[in-house]
Amino acid sequence: MSELSTLPELESLARGFRSRYLAYDELTAQLRGWADAFPSLVRLDSIGQSAEGRDLWVLTVGRDPARVRPAVWVDGNMHASELCGSSVALAIAEDVIGLLLAPERDLHGLPRHVRATIEEVLFYVMPRMSPDGAEVVLTKGGYVRSSTRDERPNRAAPRWVTRDLDGDGLALLMRKQDPTGEFAELREAPGVLAVRTLEDEGPYFKVYPEGVIEGWDGSTIPSPTFLQEYPLDLNRNFPWSWAPEPDQVGAGDFPTSAPESRAVVEFVTKRPHIFAWQNLHTFGGTYIRPLGHEPDDKMVGSDRALYRQLERWFETLTGYPMVSGFEEFTYEPSKPLHGDLSDYAYHQRGCISYVCELWDIFRQIGMQRTKRFVDQYTHMTREDVVRLARWDAEHNAGRIVRPWRRVVHPQLGEVEVGGLDTRIGVSNPPYERVAAICEAHAAAFMRVAALAPRVVIARAEAVELGAGATRLDVVVENRGYLPTFILESSKQLAHNEPLWLDIRPTGCELVSPADAHREIGHLDGWGRGLFDGTAMLAYVRSRGTTASRTLRVTLTGHGSVLIRAGSCRTGWIEQTVRL
Repeated sequence: MSELSTLPELESLARGFRSRYLAYDELTAQLRGWADAFPSLVRLDSIGQSAEGRDLWVLTVGRDPARVRPAVWVDGNMHASELCGSSVALAIAEDVIGLLLAPERDLHGLPRHVRATIEEVLFYVMPRMSPDGAEVVLTKGGYVRSSTRDERPNRAAPRWVTRDLDGDGLALLMRKQDPTGEFAELREAPGVLAVRTLEDEGPYFKVYPEGVIEGWDGSTIPSPTFLQEYPLDLNRNFPWSWAPEPDQVGAGDFPTSAPESRAVVEFVTKRPHIFAWQNLHTFGGTYIRPLGHEPDDKMVGSDRALYRQLERWFETLTGYPMVSGFEEFTYEPSKPLHGDLSDYAYHQRGCISYVCELWDIFRQIGMQRTKRFVDQYTHMTREDVVRLARWDAEHNAGRIVRPWRRVVHPQLGEVEVGGLDTRIGVSNPPYERVAAICEAHAAAFMRVAALAPRVVIARAEAVELGAGATRLDVVVENRGYLPTFILESSKQLAHNEPLWLDIRPTGCELVSPADAHREIGHLDGWGRGLFDGTAMLAYVRSRGTTASRTLRVTLTGHGSVLIRAGSCRTGWIEQTVRL
């Protein structure tokens, strides 16, 4: 755990998110506790309400949190069962608060000058985008993709609806013996089911969600489907490249038809100064970067170089690789997903965006990485399932594999319920591992925040010209890693405006009124990512003064001049000069 999290001011407010998964009321209390204790550093806003009326909380962390400057965004738990994202998001917020309270203390081994850069960045943290679905998962088990809202007009077809049939408070799985069943119990792991093979002697089972069939005709059992009970997937409901059903399962009726996605889009659209976006999911142990719809050879070269730098940091600090969304994370090769949040953040908001799939359960049980990373989810062998069961018993307190219990189903007769509870161990790390995951991923994200462009008025010098005239020389520099346009691919976005210089005299006058508002243009940063060709030993060269601009204006009389430089993308800085 970071030393910052042990500051007494923070320790007294901690609600335990580094060792367990908080229910909505506990999460709300954690956020309010920080905002109430540190009003000059933390602001808590409800940016909307979920379908069931829960507040959608966003925490703003930074000195003078209302002041606009380069900002980063973190969200978690947009998929209801993926609870660890909330813990990591809260850990990032807590670490930044700790940094602001005690700048000289350690922060993930970062040197002081890097910590100083992070201190000037705004952090927007949305720990739980799907509070309704997460509450169901935490209290009842079962599967919810995102929202519990169901506004389908087509309700005549039979479907499965989860119910707790044995009174244990959870809705897990249900199995029924059937000679046509596709599953058989493993001899090596009693109670655990695997896909049936030719060699299996039986008995064989049909496996369904623990629940009942709504609209049943008394004979035909419908096949369970991924989103049949709660049909919305928030990560298919964002505007960029949105596509309706059936082209994209879970898309919703139209882009941002869900109150949760609409609230996010409305909030960030008013904040063009957000330059980086981390979208926290589980599980798998990887980062997923753009492009999501095309191969890497279609990506702008400087963007790709920047993501190479992130890859290096992330793999070093977390052990997770970073993979292309299109080349390694399309469920069907060459068939991109539509309406996902990370693509929206990259293409429409011009952010360095990526997904993090927390918790590397595949590595825990010794699975080898597949050629396409996404295939690991579907290519588990029978041996892998056995190893998972053993790992659960030895390292996860048996939280996944649950006993089967006989019940009489109101429609199907005798069945067994139980089997698997994937919440802790599969969908999320064991409680004992949460703190380490929070630590590693907060450390990785701090380096992303440290990439911020940093616009300064490097020099503002008044030069007497005689006859009551003064020339004011203003030098504006970007001393940050990133250019003021952030990504080459985002330069043409309307909100990605160049820097401007405003001159506001008091008691003196501009010789040319047109000098009151002048375009500076974009300024390069000093960073170049990795392997963009500039480190080639045969030709080591720098850019020219592309990170600096000098502007001169002439004034008459004596007084003061307010110099204001910036843009909606970087925020504004001010300095006053006496003439």
